[in-house]
Amino acid sequence: MDASIVKSQSPGRFAAVTEAAAPESPHLGALPNWNLADLYKSPTAPELEQDLKQAASAAGDFHKAYEGKLAGIDGAAFLKAIREYESIQELLGKLMSYAQLVYAGNMADPELARFQQNINERVNAISVEILFFSLELNKLDDANLEAKLKHAPLQRYRPWLDSVRLFRPHQLSDEVEKLLHEKHVAGSAAWQRLFEETIADMRFEVQGKSLTSNEALNLMTDRDPVKRKAAAEGLAKGLNAEKRVFALVHNTLAKDKDIEDKWRQFKRPVSSRNLANQVEDEVVDALVSAVKSSYPRLSHRYYRLKAKWMGQEALEFWDRNAPLPSDDDKLISWPEARKLVLEAYHAFSPDLASVGKTFFDQNWIDAPPRPGKAPGAFAHPTVPSAHPYLLLNYHGRTRDVMTLAHELGHGVHQVLAAPQGQLLADTPLTLAETASVFGEMLTFQALLKRETDKAKRKILLAGKVEDMLNTVVRQIAMHEFERRLHDARKNGELSADEISAIWLETQREALGAGIKLPDGTDYAVFWSYIPHFVHVPFYVYAYAFGDCLVNSLYAVYQGAESGFAQKYLDMLKAGGTKRHKELLAPFGLDASDPDFWSKGLGVVSGFIDELEKL
Repeated sequence: MDASIVKSQSPGRFAAVTEAAAPESPHLGALPNWNLADLYKSPTAPELEQDLKQAASAAGDFHKAYEGKLAGIDGAAFLKAIREYESIQELLGKLMSYAQLVYAGNMADPELARFQQNINERVNAISVEILFFSLELNKLDDANLEAKLKHAPLQRYRPWLDSVRLFRPHQLSDEVEKLLHEKHVAGSAAWQRLFEETIADMRFEVQGKSLTSNEALNLMTDRDPVKRKAAAEGLAKGLNAEKRVFALVHNTLAKDKDIEDKWRQFKRPVSSRNLANQVEDEVVDALVSAVKSSYPRLSHRYYRLKAKWMGQEALEFWDRNAPLPSDDDKLISWPEARKLVLEAYHAFSPDLASVGKTFFDQNWIDAPPRPGKAPGAFAHPTVPSAHPYLLLNYHGRTRDVMTLAHELGHGVHQVLAAPQGQLLADTPLTLAETASVFGEMLTFQALLKRETDKAKRKILLAGKVEDMLNTVVRQIAMHEFERRLHDARKNGELSADEISAIWLETQREALGAGIKLPDGTDYAVFWSYIPHFVHVPFYVYAYAFGDCLVNSLYAVYQGAESGFAQKYLDMLKAGGTKRHKELLAPFGLDASDPDFWSKGLGVVSGFIDELEKL
């Protein structure tokens, strides 16, 4: 549950506090809770209801003023309409962001779940009033729009107009678009909620303890192999008990997407995601092909090497992310993690570190693991008039420090892009991972630079390689899993075991003989807890895109003279106003170049070369 909301004893009632005391850990220090009062003080704050009413009134007035009139107004009037539309979208975004963050703090709380659903439904109903705007915008012929764009101040919104009009060939009739929009809360969003609440309610029995999914997954990186195995078995037992529910969720969402894709005439299940990411199908295909062809020299080679270090012919799946035998597994306290990350950011750019420091100083981070809290980590941009929030589950391991560096990179990016406004601040997913992965790389290189002990450098390098394999190889393997699942679903509903078979097939290809994945392995059901497949289909390749891009970007940085940091900050500040070719051009990089991905993957291979020498 988030820090700004404390549930009272009365059902459905909430009491607000501006800050919650940070929980103390004897090893980690005080872990911060976020303060959501910069959005709203509580779910019952009068300002929240006022904003809902204001948004509804503004949306109704907007509908009356502009529906059916866009073609006939001049550039100045069109600019006024866009600004009004942007203002309404920002207000709705603020309401939705708050509801999502409150719910993420404790997804097991039925009152918070009900609160989020009610906000979703009310915002959805309000947004129906302004849905006509993007539909009508796409009906404007090019000559009409270009005539409007002669009004110079309107040029600022050209990138947004272009991104909306990308979907012109796939737009349906106004009636169908309105139906799909209104049914969303009772369609895919409802299945997503079922997935979230099922995961949040689950507890996994591990060595006599009842653990959340996040706690059990964390144990799979423990030094003790007995604990790792017990955690894997506990997770598998719990996930298998609910696999029919998870299979139903995946089948339903895949079928729902297939129906809509056919109506919109998208060629492949991934095509709509590529279009939204403003990246060509060919570029994504080249990335996937490059990573898959690199499996033998990357993951296959590394896991054989790790198995050798651990005295085994091949690793059990629960040992894939195990600490090396020489790793002392020293926990890193929260104050130390903060210092490490901010110092790494500062060495690159004091301005970057200054923005990052604000997240700690202003309680924009929620770090402690707790029952019901969303697993994993994320950075939520909220809206430009506010600021982002970071959610972590911090356990004090080096990977957790890297996760902090990663999510802080997202947060800094979102702060720097915010002046672009609600419609232009968002970056396509392919570039959204750039700042986060770059932040990780800065932190890793800072740790490596200060470490002179050969054995400890090996541990750091191995940890980085594993993170990169998880970011590149595993994400492309998961992309392949999604692709094959969606393709197979076209032929009929899939059983949980059939989905598991696809999962094992793609994981075996990616991980190689260094990881044991026999038929019947408990790992077969581990597809079921991954939220990306449910919430944002075909998101996962963006991680590999970002990692390979950052590897190339960092290589440019290492060889660059003065001025790189400012170019980098300018890239982040651009938000969604430029496409990947424009943003990467100042660095001499081009993601459409066939050799681009090979260069990025070469960095990972180079680290493995160094490990073999060590």
